Amino acid sequence: MAETDNSNVLVENGIPRHIAIIMDGNGRWAQNKYLPRALGHRAGVKTVRRIVEHCANQGVEVLTLFAFSSENWRRPKDEVSLLMTLFGETLQREINTLDKNGIRLRFIGDRSAFPEILQQKMTESEAQTKDNKTLTLVIAANYGGHWDICTAFQKIIDKMAAGEIDQQPVNPQLIKDHLSTSNLPDPDLFIRTGGEERVSNFLLWQLAYTELYFTNTLWPDFDENSLDDAIGSFKRRQRRFGHTGDQIINKTATFQL
Repeated sequence: MAETDNSNVLVENGIPRHIAIIMDGNGRWAQNKYLPRALGHRAGVKTVRRIVEHCANQGVEVLTLFAFSSENWRRPKDEVSLLMTLFGETLQREINTLDKNGIRLRFIGDRSAFPEILQQKMTESEAQTKDNKTLTLVIAANYGGHWDICTAFQKIIDKMAAGEIDQQPVNPQLIKDHLSTSNLPDPDLFIRTGGEERVSNFLLWQLAYTELYFTNTLWPDFDENSLDDAIGSFKRRQRRFGHTGDQIINKTATFQL
């Protein structure tokens, strides 16, 4: 998918091209039902399946899901172990369905911390689906926005030292070109479930002009109607990207002529 400046694109029918989601609330959902937290995470996987399918049907081009942050290693060891197992099981079970439905799978984050067999599955899944075009599903695993930006700067430094790029002032486009999402449009809509209202080190650079949507709904209860509500909120907003409201109205009118 070619890199695109979102500020110059009209989203067809008001549907966001790129939706990014922090899937929060699995553990609390289970606790509220007096169930083990593990069952909350398994219920969350079912929600992922529904939301991916709904995004594909709605014409969303990119869906990025925050599956495991670089800070999640601080959780209890048994829960981290469960998440790794669930991650591998889900990948093994769902990859052929994703491929059949034309969904391209990508992973962003420092995968070197994962077990070797899981890293291999991630690489194989990306290769299997690389030519699919219905929807790009990006899984952020062992990902952090600070890591992403630092890694981009290191790549730039290394390329300058090797003479691959000219010594020049670092500008936003140069940084964007070296982020893990360099060939994807920045998110139009960010959703966080579970009642918290923060971005938690997720896509820090990429969210600069993203519309933010927070809901108290816990992730396992977040369904197609919930997503439609979020998209409906997005459609009612005027995205100005530093312009005035009148400028955006005039620009929209010009495109419609």
